[in-house]
Amino acid sequence: MPITAPAPFWKKFDTLRAKLFVAIAGANIVLVLAAYSIYSWSFDQGLVEYLNRADEARLTPLIAKLAEGHKQHGDWHWIVDDRQRWQDLLREVLGMGRYQRRDGEPGSGAPAWTGASASSSGAVVVISPPLPVVAPVAVAASASPAASDARSQPPFTTIDPRLLLFDADRKLLVGPDDRANQAVLKPVAHDGRTVGYLGYVPRLQMVASLERVFAAQQNHKFLAIALGLLAAVIVTAALIAQWLSRRLSVLGAGTAALMRGEYATRIPVQGHDELAQLGGDFNRLAHTLEAAQRTRQQWIADIAHELRTPLATLRAEIEALQDGVRPLTQEHVGSLAQEVAQLTRLVEDLRLLSLSDLGALTCRKEPLDLGELIDDTLGARKAAVHEHGLALRSNLPRGVQVMADGERLAQVFGNLLQNTLRYCEAPAVLEVRIDREGDEAHVVWQDSPPGVPTQALPRLTERLFRVDASRARVSGGSGLGLAIVKAIVDAHGGRLQPSTSPIGGLRWELWLPLAGAAHG
Repeated sequence: MPITAPAPFWKKFDTLRAKLFVAIAGANIVLVLAAYSIYSWSFDQGLVEYLNRADEARLTPLIAKLAEGHKQHGDWHWIVDDRQRWQDLLREVLGMGRYQRRDGEPGSGAPAWTGASASSSGAVVVISPPLPVVAPVAVAASASPAASDARSQPPFTTIDPRLLLFDADRKLLVGPDDRANQAVLKPVAHDGRTVGYLGYVPRLQMVASLERVFAAQQNHKFLAIALGLLAAVIVTAALIAQWLSRRLSVLGAGTAALMRGEYATRIPVQGHDELAQLGGDFNRLAHTLEAAQRTRQQWIADIAHELRTPLATLRAEIEALQDGVRPLTQEHVGSLAQEVAQLTRLVEDLRLLSLSDLGALTCRKEPLDLGELIDDTLGARKAAVHEHGLALRSNLPRGVQVMADGERLAQVFGNLLQNTLRYCEAPAVLEVRIDREGDEAHVVWQDSPPGVPTQALPRLTERLFRVDASRARVSGGSGLGLAIVKAIVDAHGGRLQPSTSPIGGLRWELWLPLAGAAHG
């Protein structure tokens, strides 16, 4: 016995549920990561832009003070030669400098702004208080493990160390030389002329300051939100995949049942979405297969019955002849021949229908005058028509040419006539007429009562179907005649439609392509 190799590990995940989960979760994870990146970048950029705009707003009163001082002294020597004035001016406009405790000890009392710091050039530069937006972060930062270092170091986040003063020729007067080429210049003017420039170095990037700490905290919050969204996405994707796969698994189980021949299987249908529509289509398919199975079983049973009856009669006749119960006379031999002829017709009818099912029903088509063909068919059965007392009313104009097999069409109208003779009650009437409808020849065949119930009309061309199931075989026939009529009409590219006759019986309408239309 051959040993089956175990399936690869990855095939365990090659399921619709796994694929749905990966597709839904993957798409949402990409969206979450993209949103996190965009929000984080937007916040950093927005914070820097906000701080730069705040810096410019704070410079306005300082520029006014500088313009007033230059107007009063006539030049910049009053501040270049006396750096204490620069310090006092910054303290007056922007506030005090160094971030320390009032008593000079870490952790004692509330924070205050005192003192000043010296620049690398020896000038004293005042450190102003931070902007209100970052003040809460300063308090939070002081609680970190590096709180002792943070308390003793000034936060390098204010505008004061980044201020420079230029004369009207843009020559640096106050401020570090290495920052001059980075400064954004704001003109200082009075009496309609520019007397100098106040420069400041913008916050081009987040430095190690309170603003960076605040941005980091916001990024952590964004990250926590993103992780929460990712968890929600994964759970949601798993639930959606489970829900969809469960509905599809019901369809799969139903399909497997149909494959086993359990055509009575139906699946529950909920909702009105595409899966519900698919479930409805599945149930209709199962109903069709179940009906086809019943039809096939009934077909086999009916065929067996139709074949068994003449065979049983033949057997009884032959046994009677063998036992000497009946003498071997011409009459008894004729009875045997009649039963054999009936069996032959039944087998030939079954063969014709089988060929029709296979699409192999051949028709030797040639131009035929339809009126003449029907007239000849009715004339050949004149004796039977007269015997049944059937009144014939016909309107069969000549010249209506169709491309058809004469022998097959004669069988069509012969079967229709046989059906009329078998079921119409005396005195019976048959009306037949032909006319043209566009590219088709239209034949109307209608007879007198009894009629056929409306609900039975669509089934008249089903094989072995009888309106009255209890009708004897002698009066009801084999039930194949009308099925053969439809098969032959279909093979000619025509149409067949039953309805209730205006004169009380059954009405048949046939449409056959005219000879010119058939060639075209």
